[in-house]
Amino acid sequence: MPFFKQLRRRSKASFHTSSRSTDTKSSHNVEMVTGKSSSTVDTSSYDSITPPSSIKPTMSSPNLPSLIELNGAPIPVPPQPQQRPGPFANHSQRNSVIASSSSSVNGVYRSPTPSSPYAPRIVSIADNSWVHQKVLLVYGQIGDPRNHPLDGGVTVNHHQDNFPATGWPVTASHFKALIHLVPGPNRLRLDFISPKLSSGSTHPAVHSTYLCINYLPLVNTPPLQLVILLGKDSDGTYDAVPERAQREGNGLDMAIRKYRTAAYLWQAFTGEQMFRKNFGRRCFRFEEEWQSGTLSRRDGASGNMRNEAKIHIVRSEKTVAELRDLNIAQQNSKAEHKDELFNIAMEAVRNHFQPQPGQKQYVSVLLLDSHWDTGSQTITGHAALGSAGDDIKLAIFGSHSLQSYPSCLEEVVDAFSDCTRTDTNHIANDCGEAGSNWESANLGIGAHLHEVGHLFGSPHQESGIMLRDYVRFSRSFLTREPFSTRTKTQGLKVCLPNDECGWHRLDTLRFRFHPCFRLPSDSIVSTDDSVQVWPVENGKILFTASSGVAFMELYAEGDTFCHNTVEYLNTETGSSNGLPKQVTVTESELRQRVFGSEKEKKKKIRLVVFSGALGSYTVEDLSQLKSKNALVKLPKGQSGYKSGMLGQSTMEGSEPEQLLLDCAFINTKLMTSIKVYHGYAVDGIEFCYEDATTQLFGKRGGKPRGDEFVLDTRRGEILLGFYVRAGLWIDGIEILTSLGRKSGVYGNAAGGSGHTLIPPLGYRVAGVSGSCASWIDGLSLIIAH
Repeated sequence: MPFFKQLRRRSKASFHTSSRSTDTKSSHNVEMVTGKSSSTVDTSSYDSITPPSSIKPTMSSPNLPSLIELNGAPIPVPPQPQQRPGPFANHSQRNSVIASSSSSVNGVYRSPTPSSPYAPRIVSIADNSWVHQKVLLVYGQIGDPRNHPLDGGVTVNHHQDNFPATGWPVTASHFKALIHLVPGPNRLRLDFISPKLSSGSTHPAVHSTYLCINYLPLVNTPPLQLVILLGKDSDGTYDAVPERAQREGNGLDMAIRKYRTAAYLWQAFTGEQMFRKNFGRRCFRFEEEWQSGTLSRRDGASGNMRNEAKIHIVRSEKTVAELRDLNIAQQNSKAEHKDELFNIAMEAVRNHFQPQPGQKQYVSVLLLDSHWDTGSQTITGHAALGSAGDDIKLAIFGSHSLQSYPSCLEEVVDAFSDCTRTDTNHIANDCGEAGSNWESANLGIGAHLHEVGHLFGSPHQESGIMLRDYVRFSRSFLTREPFSTRTKTQGLKVCLPNDECGWHRLDTLRFRFHPCFRLPSDSIVSTDDSVQVWPVENGKILFTASSGVAFMELYAEGDTFCHNTVEYLNTETGSSNGLPKQVTVTESELRQRVFGSEKEKKKKIRLVVFSGALGSYTVEDLSQLKSKNALVKLPKGQSGYKSGMLGQSTMEGSEPEQLLLDCAFINTKLMTSIKVYHGYAVDGIEFCYEDATTQLFGKRGGKPRGDEFVLDTRRGEILLGFYVRAGLWIDGIEILTSLGRKSGVYGNAAGGSGHTLIPPLGYRVAGVSGSCASWIDGLSLIIAH
């Protein structure tokens, strides 16, 4: 027994000793004090522990601070929000060893030699970070690029050798890599080898860095579904030059490989962009299935099975000829059905997925039967469209650039570096921007991602992917850009993060609150996505939202794109919503923000306010949204204010109507119940008092005697507001009380969209206003102090 006690005591002591990481904390503290990133620290001082990270754990610092000048632009280093702690205590280690390719990636052998200044330094992500995507895009540096730029290669060795090692070029000491991850902790080894450092040895020096990335797949968010759509008689082939078709094939199997790889590039790119915008490591996910792996070219030879994105193969009811003829007809600006190809794709997708009522599907479609018609010099069977409406959010794009896509991760650099000229005898040079293979890959993958942006709710923007910036898409994955036939210039000698294209800030704001981008740590979002507007006294405008007010877009008169925004999210919280339920603005401050001065009184400002559930409220002319337009004269000289109108007030015979509640101004009046008259719409609302008097807004139609909701007056219960279902008219209404009780929706509970009408803080219900025809077709709340 003493022996076992002693063994236990020693084991326990060892455990506590090995779990400490005080050296690492010291390194980070030094960095925080000095304000220097690791690329500015003297590399001779590095010890066996990872040097201070160049990614600072703060979300308030500006994105991509400059380090040095190259290509006339600064080398950027992205900031690092605080990461969720991982299960490993020891941080990445950087060593220089004479190693063989069979060295274990799990660190069984660790060189006791000092850390090498040439070991890869990952700039874009910190050791032990958590991510939620299978393929991670990283950016890093070798040594100090200012003093001794090196070319060479970085090899990524994967966790437990579960994915074949991949090589990535190093240009002037900069590299980018796509890292395949498996669920859980991923212990990775990055090896750098350069001819300049080999000194003629048979076994060149390998400079290694160990990195741990924790991958947590998310299965509780809706996926982006990937679909290949074919005509009912399609042979499943796509356009390719004869040499390429013979070398790699151009059938359905290769189309699946290329489309899947392109989709993972979308994901890796978007995940990195969200992180740079301080929205954490969030991204959309794919539906995955256990199948023959294609992300590595070696999986096909070995027969490896992997969990990878599922590609749904869907056949349309139309033939290939019908699809192509339809597209030719659409080239005519006078075509009656401009979006017919989109509608055909929508019908086929709907029949395939068969969404249930209330269920939403997010679907990206590749039209495989797109074809370059050399006679008409048009791409037939192709359309580039995306829509966030309806229950199926759909993006469609043609396959005319598919031959140039990479079919696996090993081909990404080669595909984006291939300067082979486009042979227009066989394939299309889309818009003149795909004059070579790498530019064709840029256009196809990037323009399809543009349509996916529309699917996720993004409009066209002033810059970025949503304004054709995808012609630079390849820069996110390359360190050197080839010659461009589009610009007739040599590409960048070094592609740095500042040179890349990106999602616009407004795109990432939408993604931040999109259900496909949710993280487990995000707070629960209200099902009511509406925003309400309340013009009140002193020129103030109040906006309220049950899900919180997220941001607003400001458009000057004549603006096509938004150039001014106001954000209300607290990025310091990292993941939870942290949105205010009520915000206050004034016309003068908004005019000053848009025009730089509030003197521009005559120019219109259009305002769009977004909630935390991505609902929106549009004010077409800010100057019309003044308290005097919403002013209501109340008894005893008081002033009341009307909320924004729900319903369109456009029914035949519709007449304006307004009702001030007696109980709001007469102390002896006690409201005891509220009756709602309704059928499939709300006909009228009757307010009943203790003295047997009533006040009616609308008509006593629909259900005989209506439905009555009784207030608990003994407990002081009063009317708090309404939850309203409204579209063209008022479909349904629910009574909300001060005790938190709800009546349930009277009328059509599924009609229109939901809106919560509760007075802002400091105000109370004073009455209702609106219009009525055969039933109520307009409703707003009157509030007062």
